[in-house]
Amino acid sequence: MRALRTITQVIQAALAISIAPHAAQAQKVEDFYRNTPIRLIVGYDNGGGYDVYARVLSRHIGRHISGNPVVAVQNMPGAGSLVSVNYLYNVAPKDGSVIGTFARNIPLLAVLGDSDKVKFDIRKFTWLGSSSSYEEDAFVLWVRRDAKIKTLDDARKPGGPSLQLGGTGEGSTGTDVPKILADTIGLNVRQITGYKGSGDLFLAIDRGEIEGRITDFSSVRGARPHYLQADGPVAPWLQFARRTRHPDLPNVPTARELAKDAAALAFIETTELPFITSRPFVAPPGLSPERAEVLKKAFMAAHKDPQYLAEAEKLKIGISPIDGVEVLALIDKLAAAPTDVLDKVRALYKPQ
Repeated sequence: MRALRTITQVIQAALAISIAPHAAQAQKVEDFYRNTPIRLIVGYDNGGGYDVYARVLSRHIGRHISGNPVVAVQNMPGAGSLVSVNYLYNVAPKDGSVIGTFARNIPLLAVLGDSDKVKFDIRKFTWLGSSSSYEEDAFVLWVRRDAKIKTLDDARKPGGPSLQLGGTGEGSTGTDVPKILADTIGLNVRQITGYKGSGDLFLAIDRGEIEGRITDFSSVRGARPHYLQADGPVAPWLQFARRTRHPDLPNVPTARELAKDAAALAFIETTELPFITSRPFVAPPGLSPERAEVLKKAFMAAHKDPQYLAEAEKLKIGISPIDGVEVLALIDKLAAAPTDVLDKVRALYKPQ
């Protein structure tokens, strides 16, 4: 009996030793977030679509993290959000106290790998997921009604006048997609870049500094709802990143419909892939597995939170979340695109 008791005591002690570190680690996670706020870095200026999604998430994700941390948004614009991406990867603390969101086309730029501004491995981020898979959205070309060019057909005439569109800078989606449209559907475009963010671009349209821009339908619904009125100052001309026309834009053609040929269509389809991760969120690489798992679960839980969904509905922003596993699968799909297609994207995205 004494031998049996001794064996039992040894087993119990061994179990206690094996469980203790895990219990301690779980306690550490809760204690950490109880005393440490989270910074949510946004790669664009205040007021744009990325900023809106980030601020909505910041008001709800903390409830789904043990310790209920305060989440504060910090805007870090620059280089089409590459400034923030490089900060998140190389400088930000790797303890779970910082998360971030940046341009949807950053994974594509990373796959292309020919920019000296890309100082990160896109796969090594701690991927939380994306708030939108773009099922409910569209990337729309908006043009002032008093622009010199009156129709999309006129804007596509070979050798014809060019639309004057605004953008933030090289590497941003709003700057790159017009290049794609010029190549694939023959859109005549002259771009004016250097605007700080979406808010400045909307102001530039309102003031008549530029004739239009291309941006998310959801951003317009939230920031400029009067654009959607029949007598509004702008009109939607084209929608990108849609297999079919958005149900709220039944008379606006998709880029796929207007592709010049099969090669142009294939190119459009490849460059539309990043929109599946339209509102990406990450934490820096190198987090402990425990804290990484806490953030990943909290991110997806927040997108099912009735309070979060109610606020998103009020702001007219579409929510169709995907998790980090799906994001990484998309990155692998981008990397597996035909070499000739990726070479063409590199050439097109190269600064002029």
